[in-house]
Amino acid sequence: MTIPKISDSEWEVMKLVWKNHPLSSDDIVSSLVHRMNCSPQTIKTFINRLVKKGALGYEKNGRSYSYFPLVSEKKCVLAESKNFIERVYDGAAAMLLANFIEEKVLSDEDLVKLQELLESKNDNKGK
Repeated sequence: MTIPKISDSEWEVMKLVWKNHPLSSDDIVSSLVHRMNCSPQTIKTFINRLVKKGALGYEKNGRSYSYFPLVSEKKCVLAESKNFIERVYDGAAAMLLANFIEEKVLSDEDLVKLQELLESKNDNKGK
């Protein structure tokens, strides 16, 4: 399945639905209207776009609709990460990590986790 391109505002809707599905449009609007500082109609437009893109599915319940994710959060995050690395770093993920390390964006705990991941990846290469 192709992962749809999701805008920044649509990400806010998706994050909410991934955590709390299924949700009615009223639930989505009431949760996001103040945080996103936009009108209820604008949020409903984001919901409709996500349905058209295949990111959200829905089920009719009487006069309202319940929305649920059709794509996993993990797959969307991975696709967005790959797109960012390609767009900004020309595919050089090491440069992204180097920038984070040099600018001290990563905590000591993050660095330990990163080191463990790298060691695990190297261990699996030999298998």
